[in-house]
Formats: sequence, C-alpha cells, structure tokens
Amino acid sequence: MNAPSLLGQPITRREDQRFLTGRGRYADNTAPADALAVLFVRSPHAHARIAGIDKTAALSSPGTVAIYTADDLVADGVGHLPAISEIKDQAGNRHREPTHLPMPVGKVRHVGDIVAMVVASTIDQARDAAEALAIDYEELPAIVTAAQALAEGAALVHDDVPGNLMCRWGKGDAAATDAAFARAAHVSTLSICSPRQIVHYMETRAAWSSYAAPDDLVTVTFSSQGVQIPHRLMCERVLNVAKDKLRLVTEDVGGGFGPKYPIYAESTLIAWATRKLRRGLRWTCERGELALADSHARDLVATAELALDQEGRFLGVRVKAQANYGAYVSMFAPSIPTTGLAKVISGLYRIPAIRIDFDCAFTNTVPVDAIRGAGKPEALFLLERLVDLAAHETGRTPAALRRLNLLRLDEMPYAAASGYTYDAADCLRLFDTALSAADEPGFAARRTASEAAGKRRGLGFSCHLHGTGGIADEHVVVQVEPDRLIARVGTQSQGQGHETVFAQILAGALGVPVERVEIRQGDTRSIPRGGGTGGSSSTIISGTTLRRAADVVIQRGRDLAAERLETAVADIAYRDGAFEIVGTDRRIGLFELAAWKPFDGDALFADKIESFPTGVMVCEVEVDLETGATRIDRLLAVADCGTVVNPRLLAGQIHGGIVHGLGNALMEEAIYDEETGQLLTGTLMDYALPRAEDVPMFGVETIATTSPNNFMGLKGVGELPTNGAPAVVANAVLDALRPLGIRHLDMPLTPHKVWKALQR
Repeated sequence: MNAPSLLGQPITRREDQRFLTGRGRYADNTAPADALAVLFVRSPHAHARIAGIDKTAALSSPGTVAIYTADDLVADGVGHLPAISEIKDQAGNRHREPTHLPMPVGKVRHVGDIVAMVVASTIDQARDAAEALAIDYEELPAIVTAAQALAEGAALVHDDVPGNLMCRWGKGDAAATDAAFARAAHVSTLSICSPRQIVHYMETRAAWSSYAAPDDLVTVTFSSQGVQIPHRLMCERVLNVAKDKLRLVTEDVGGGFGPKYPIYAESTLIAWATRKLRRGLRWTCERGELALADSHARDLVATAELALDQEGRFLGVRVKAQANYGAYVSMFAPSIPTTGLAKVISGLYRIPAIRIDFDCAFTNTVPVDAIRGAGKPEALFLLERLVDLAAHETGRTPAALRRLNLLRLDEMPYAAASGYTYDAADCLRLFDTALSAADEPGFAARRTASEAAGKRRGLGFSCHLHGTGGIADEHVVVQVEPDRLIARVGTQSQGQGHETVFAQILAGALGVPVERVEIRQGDTRSIPRGGGTGGSSSTIISGTTLRRAADVVIQRGRDLAAERLETAVADIAYRDGAFEIVGTDRRIGLFELAAWKPFDGDALFADKIESFPTGVMVCEVEVDLETGATRIDRLLAVADCGTVVNPRLLAGQIHGGIVHGLGNALMEEAIYDEETGQLLTGTLMDYALPRAEDVPMFGVETIATTSPNNFMGLKGVGELPTNGAPAVVANAVLDALRPLGIRHLDMPLTPHKVWKALQR
C-alpha cells in the first residue's frame, strides 16, 4: 500500500499473525527452564500482626534455596513502593502515604499481603516449603468499607493515619455552587454504591530474571504497561541501585487495562532477590492469586445533586463521595477516583457551577488503582442516571433534557466548572447522529412487541467523554537501515495494535511500505525514556512524536543525499520514499541512502497530552419479569475520537471497551465479607465476566472534530466506550422498570437484584 494513503486506512493488525500462530513472546513462556521458582506466601487474614515467622522446617524442605521476609528487606535498606500522583487537602497537605515495603513489616493489611518469598528449584518444592513455613498471626478487626473506615472509633489500618483518612479532597467553587442551588426551580438527587471491579486479563502477571556476573547486571522480563517508570522507581526509590545495573524488559502483553501499569511488590522482589542469589528466578501469578495480588478499582459511594432552572437548564452539580483506597496507596491511585471523576462530571453539558468533595479512606482490602476508565465509568453512571431522573421528575423526556443542555460546537474549547477545558466536540451532532442511527422513532413499536411477548423493553442514552492522561516522557528514535526503519517508542502495547498504528503513521510520513517499518518497545537498555501506556494517550504521545521524528529523518537525509548526489542541500526534495534533485531525474531512495551511510532521526514529545474524546450511546434492552434477566437487544455507539489512524482498530477498541463496561453494568462485582475482610469473589467461579452470548452486534459510527492540542488532531479512544457503557445499559434497564415503580438500582444489575426489586 502506498504510504500517503495509509493514514485512515483499515489495514489489518500486523501483530495478529504472530499471536494467532502461537509465536507471541509472553513473559511466562519466554522464561528459561533452569530459572529458580518463586512462590509468594500471602496472608490469609485481612488484618493481623505478625507475631513470628519460623523458617526452620521450610528451609530444610527439599529443593529450597532461600526464604525471605520483611526483616531481610529492612536489613538491605529496601524502600517504599511509592505513588507518583498526588492529591492535596484544602490546606495544601499532600495525601497521607504510609510506608509500603514489598513485604509489610510487623502487620498485614489485606488478604493477599505478601508475608514471605520462597525460592526453590521447582514450583512444587516451593509449595512444599511454603506449607512448612510457620507463621504466627494475631488477628485484628478488619475494615472493609469506606464507611466502616471513617466511623468513629474504627480500628486503624495504619497506626500513623488517624481516622483512616488518606485525604479530604475537594474541587470546584463551593460558594458559586451553593448559590446556583439556592435559585434552582428543581433539584434531583441520587446516591450510588459503585461495585469494586477486578480485571481478569488473559495473561496474568509474570516475571523472570537473569544475572550477568561480569557487569553485575540484573535483567527482569515481566508483563507490564511500560518498563521505564518501574525502572526509575526501583532504582531510585526502592532498591537503590544504579540504573545501568538493572534492566527491565517487556515483550508481548496479553492485556493490561490499568493494573499492569503500577510498580508491584512481586517484580521488585524478584529484581532484589536475583542480585542476592546471583541466580535467575521466575514467577507466574496463578489465576486464583490474581484477585488478591493485582489492583482493584471503582469502589465508590457517592451522592450527587443536579440543580435545574424552570426551563430545565442545568445550573449546578454537587457531589459528596467516599472512596475506598484499600490497604496502601498504589502508584496512580490518589488521582483515580478524585480527579478521574472531576474530569468528566460535567459530561457533555453546560453546567455553570460544580463542587466535588471526597473523603478518601484506607481499608483492609486490596489497593485500588486505574482500571479502564480510571474513575470515569462510575462518575458518568452517576451523572447520566441523575439526568434521566431529573428528566422524569420535571416532566421531560431524557432525550429532550439532554438536547437542551448539550454543549454546542461554537462553545469549544469549553472551560468546565470542574476546572478542565474540553478541547473540541460537536455534542449536538453526536447526539442527533446516534438517535437517527438507533431508530429512536421506531422504539415505541418495538416496546409494544416486547410487551406482547411478556417482556419489558427499555431505551437508554449515555452522553460521555474521557480525559486522556498518562505520562508523556517520550523520546522516539527512528533508525534508517538499508532494508527497514526501526522505531523505538516509550509506550507499551497490551493488545491495542501499536505495531500497526505506529507503522501506519511512520510509513505514511516517509512514503515507504508499512511492511518496512519495525516498532520496538519495552527495554530500558535501548529505550531509556518513556511513560508507558495508560490514559488512552499512546497514539497522541508516540504517534505525534513519530511524525516529528520522520521530519528529522527527512532533514538529516537531505544533508546526506546532497553529499551523495553531489549537490546543494537546497536542491534536494523528498518525495515518495526518495530524495531527488529538483527538476532532474536524479534521485536516491531512502533505504539506498542508508545502505551507503545509516542514519536516524529522533524527536521529543512536544504537544499536549490532554484531549477529550466524546461519545453518545443508545441502548435497548428487554427485561424478563419472571427471572429479572436482562437481554441487550441493540447498542449503538457514536464516537468522536479526532483524527482516525485506523478505523478497523478503532472499532475493535470500541467493541472491547463496550464489553468491559457491560460487565461492570450487569455482572462484575468484587465482594468482601464485611466482618472478616475475606474476598468472596476471588475466582472465576464467583466473579462473572461477559461472554459472547451476553452482547449483541454493536453499531459503531464515528465523527471527527480534531483536537487543537496536538498537531495531528488526535484524541484517545480506548477508555471512552467503557466510560459510557455502564450508564447506557442502566438507563435502558431502569427505563424498562420505571413503569413498575422502580426508580434506581446500583450496578451490577444482576438478574437477582432486578428480580428482588420486582418482588418489592
């Protein structure tokens, strides 16, 4: 395919041939067979003091090489696993962040907290040694919910955090918001409890290591969303080693969704123990271990109020929330429920006044962090359910109330009262496109047909957006070789198709076949700078920087071509993959020039990472009144993601994001026993995930308003549909149930929950 036509073309994913033929290089199946096996002994208690650990019998177990505990970390001066985002209270004090060593000293704070690290010749020998390890626990009262944590007299998760309050955070003009509510003609109120969610990616986390004695170099290969941030934190903050003494590598990754982004205890401990033992190690998280080891998300209790004037125009929003952060402050956790909600709580609407207040609490549960959407799906569920309620309470239709309050194109960029500026969006066009494509006028007839079959049909809308984020520490280097281009980027694909999209951008910029482009990622030795992938921003970060690096390739190539063709640089032009002397037929191809003298081009990220992709979804469901089961009959998504690089991959991201959101809406919930702190949904026997039969064929359409924040006009897409899907499904279900007197139900809208509501 000729390069200039590549951008915007639906070319197939280049990496899929490798994945589908079993040639993917995932961490677990690239580990050397002679690596020592690692098993992490985890606390069976949610909250307990460690009175003692007797290693004697375990160390004498056959095949045991070493057993490490927190005492060994303290002796080696191993440091705290830090957060790199922060929030502050009204007085400007940073959130409280108690010490979090990879193995806790003296006290465990959630089921799954690591108590010991066992190293043995085989995993079965490691299991035998773990069974022989004698650990004496003194149980303490467990705190599971934010309400329990913040109650007067509650047991302390951390002795140095009074009242278990991690931070009291707020945003927005309280006085202006109170004034808006004082003059409101109507106020709608809604309280929600958003369920905690666990990601079950196809590939669990895994890590293996090697040790090179001549250089005293530890190399850890692991499944991650980017190697550079963990590398910097391990070297500078946790292990205190020189950066050239630790190399981190990530190759193929079978799903990330957020929880493979943070620095974790397991990979850090493997790096530490490898240097101590001077031996290679390997660890793979078992599926049953995942729910206790990997970060959770979405654990939010919130009440929101929406103020409207007599005509139905929105005047203000107030939110009061409690966020459950779990036992420790994970890497990005401070800003996930807080600023994650703030970025989108204005929705696609004109809301002049907003105030948000959060109480952030520690509990004896697995720490939370980013999961696809990162605080936004639950925020938009809250807002969009509230808009539906306000419409019914004021005698309007949900569609009419939304259309009245949607932002116009001529209001962009729009400075939301929450403190964020929406870059570019045509919300009315999005909404009208969605309603037209979804055949809203035909809904009444479909509802009648459903009722004739004994079912209740509901219609739901969701107006949603995402605020792209992540870390834009990007330095792209493009090497021109005699047969190919090698581009090194600091983002990390976990299934999104970076090898295809980035190759399209670079090939299109340089006028070469996409097959001649090789994308490399995930190695701190050859790519020392990078922010990894999160926040739906990789194409913004790496895509724009690749495009700039291509310009540098052309600039440097012109100098070389002038030398090779023996002419002035000013006489050289670049076209269709070759340098030519203007006005003549003398030319030299890009790769031919590199065969004479290899060269490269590089660039730093130079745009804004922020963009606000927007979307509207329309959903119809049928609810079975006898069983409470919900069937999604049709779901249409219209998205504005700015410039589209590859529409095929865009549609795939939207499909996957919707399914993730449907799971959140209908079935996924991490449940703890509130007395013991035991996770009751720790396996896939207890934690439900969507299957093919749970989803319909999706309709996907796009419009494009380009972002002014980067020179390619790009926006993100990966999290946008996940943000909108829970609300659209819930609104459709509650529309079906509203005639029966059911005002609201929290996620997940399981058949049992719906059935119980129907019995009432």
